[in-house]
Amino acid sequence: MGTPDLISPRSARVAAARRLVRRNFRAKDRRFLAEGPQAVREAVAHRPSHTEAGGGDAGAGAEAGPALVELFATPEAADRHPGILREARDSGARVHLADPQTLDGIAQTVSPQGLIGVCRFVDSPLEAVLSARPRLVAVLAHVRDPGNAGTVLRCADAAGADAVVLTDASVDLYNPKTVRASAGSLFHLPVAVGVPAGKAAEGLRAAGVRLLAADGSGERDLDAELDAGTMSGPTGWIFGNEAWGLPEETRALADEVVRVPIHGRAESLNLATAAAVCLYASARAQRSVAGRGGAANGDGA
Repeated sequence: MGTPDLISPRSARVAAARRLVRRNFRAKDRRFLAEGPQAVREAVAHRPSHTEAGGGDAGAGAEAGPALVELFATPEAADRHPGILREARDSGARVHLADPQTLDGIAQTVSPQGLIGVCRFVDSPLEAVLSARPRLVAVLAHVRDPGNAGTVLRCADAAGADAVVLTDASVDLYNPKTVRASAGSLFHLPVAVGVPAGKAAEGLRAAGVRLLAADGSGERDLDAELDAGTMSGPTGWIFGNEAWGLPEETRALADEVVRVPIHGRAESLNLATAAAVCLYASARAQRSVAGRGGAANGDGA
């Protein structure tokens, strides 16, 4: 057999992928780019849930199947990751071999890893997130830096959060930097986007979720919250802009404004680090109570 044909850099498929670097085209096509083997692997493995905007009876934009709809790979990357290409083909995605220069024209990284996926939107409506009765939620309010947003999403995933909400004042979930920083986590848990902060707070509170705003000037201390045993119930953490924190109107949406204690000489923590500390504190408190309940039930059996 000869070498498979490479897709032309002037093809319509390449042009359609290249334009997804711009937000207005992503919104129009409801498609975004995922670069590298980790992101592509997670996109292939992802399956739509009933919470997604494009799934079930959600509406006219409904789509079935995995997140990945198209894959561009250099011959070298295809040789390195045959399993990913096989799974992509098996899932129904179009697979194209392309020379490195063609991928460079699509990629947003300095050193592309030879795999770029075109994926359908995977966000969920807020109503579907709330109907699942979440116990731990991260709300990104006024988070404008795409790297921070993606990293917080990754932290939420690692901490076992049930969902993430990006308000309408936050960065686009499908910004290439956000997608990269999430390291595949945007394919793991429901994410609601474009939600006004007040609507998110009202919905979460109605679903029985206590809202805590993370802010360095908070009246309450995270350690004090843990010691008081108030963090074992359903909790939503509101995170703001790293440079100027949370505006007063957003702080007012929370039941408490909580600061992460600084025990050393550092002036502050960056947004993603503070988010990780807060989310893991809630996760530990919730799991501790669940573990004690499970042990009690076991003793009585």
